[in-house]
Amino acid sequence: MNADQTDSSELQQDVTSWKESPFLIIKGFLMGSADIVPGVSGGTMALITGIYDRLIFAIKSADWTAVKTALSFQFKKFFEHFHWKFFLLLFSGIFLAVIFFTRIVPLQVYMFTHPEIVYGLFFGLIVGSIYLLMAEVKKAERTPVNFLYLVAGALIGFWVVTLVPADTPESFWFVFLSGSVAICAMILPGISGSYLLLIFRKYDYILSQLGAIGTIDTVQALLNLVPFVIGALVGIILFSRLLSWLLKNFHTATLMVLIGFLVGSLYVIWPYQDRTFEDHVREIEIVEMTDPIVEELQQRDSIPPGPEYKRLGEVENPDAMFDRLKRVEIETVSRKLVSSQPHFPGFNWPEEDETIDLYGGLSGMAIGLSLIVGIAYLRKKS
Repeated sequence: MNADQTDSSELQQDVTSWKESPFLIIKGFLMGSADIVPGVSGGTMALITGIYDRLIFAIKSADWTAVKTALSFQFKKFFEHFHWKFFLLLFSGIFLAVIFFTRIVPLQVYMFTHPEIVYGLFFGLIVGSIYLLMAEVKKAERTPVNFLYLVAGALIGFWVVTLVPADTPESFWFVFLSGSVAICAMILPGISGSYLLLIFRKYDYILSQLGAIGTIDTVQALLNLVPFVIGALVGIILFSRLLSWLLKNFHTATLMVLIGFLVGSLYVIWPYQDRTFEDHVREIEIVEMTDPIVEELQQRDSIPPGPEYKRLGEVENPDAMFDRLKRVEIETVSRKLVSSQPHFPGFNWPEEDETIDLYGGLSGMAIGLSLIVGIAYLRKKS
């Protein structure tokens, strides 16, 4: 049964069966792959694969009742209340996607080396999904009012993805707010939590704190992450309850707004973009001037494509007589997307910019659109 056609009161109980294990793992895999790409959210894949309602009600099941029954060792009641099977299968797929697209097929690298193909695939997938979702809305519910909800969702989604990053404080309350908003965005279709962290200027701050864990600054990093974690917990608890209430009482209107978010997100997923990146030094290593990596970096003609690269920093003792006595900084630099401006193909496209892969974007969109057949099949297995 399609989750969009399932009674919301039924969804408050875990309806997961082991027979649907492969399908939920595949859906989790799609969610994990989407979360890797800036501008795409796991919520997008949850919506188009037909498990969005179940995801929201599953998150809602992690409430005080679940905590109380677990702490009192009432495990039978705990497993009856908490949607553990759904989470187990879904997060298995997400974990597999993260491993696959970081270790085997480095998707984050391909976003820099072949951005038109990667973004084209997701663009085609979302365009086809919008058609698929609209086709499942009953004719009687395609009213002018509901279409206004869709337009409102599209405008909100467009506004969010085109916000310009601004300087923000690192105080407790703002890091708390960043965590709350980012976690909410991660379960909203069309709005990426990582993109909102970039807008809030907290993406690199959070990554730097995570990177400091295991160093001499571990305690301070953990303390700095506390407001973010608390904010994320508060955000997901409150927002999941709001969404579950909306889906239960205003399902079609809520669905139309969510589809609108997908429409609004197409602006930043369009494969042909002028993308602006910022470089941030993530790590500094001190090595001897005679180290082979120093010679390698000195001979490099240009910055290699990818989410991060190494470069030479300052020489600590430049006046030393011999190179073996000199020490130099090796900086690991992360490149983060901060803004993008769409290009639109013209008749003189090759002359406009030879570096843009027109046919790669078109082939990516074609592959994304063709995947809708498989997505439609997956929706029936919800």
